[in-house]
Amino acid sequence: MPLTVVWIAVAVLAVVVLGALVYGVLGAAGRLRREVAAFEREVRPLLTEAQATAARAAEVQRPS
Repeated sequence: MPLTVVWIAVAVLAVVVLGALVYGVLGAAGRLRREVAAFEREVRPLLTEAQATAARAAEVQRPS
């Protein structure tokens, strides 16, 4: 009987620890998604400007 109680307590503790780990990992994944989206919003105008500059440079480099 006491051994059964110990095993139940161990199982409950394991479930609690695994739940905390999953909660932490999912929270970190959500934060990472938000950071990547913010980074993309910040970098998108720079990428567009760099592409336009490269197109203008290619136009200037073309022999007439």
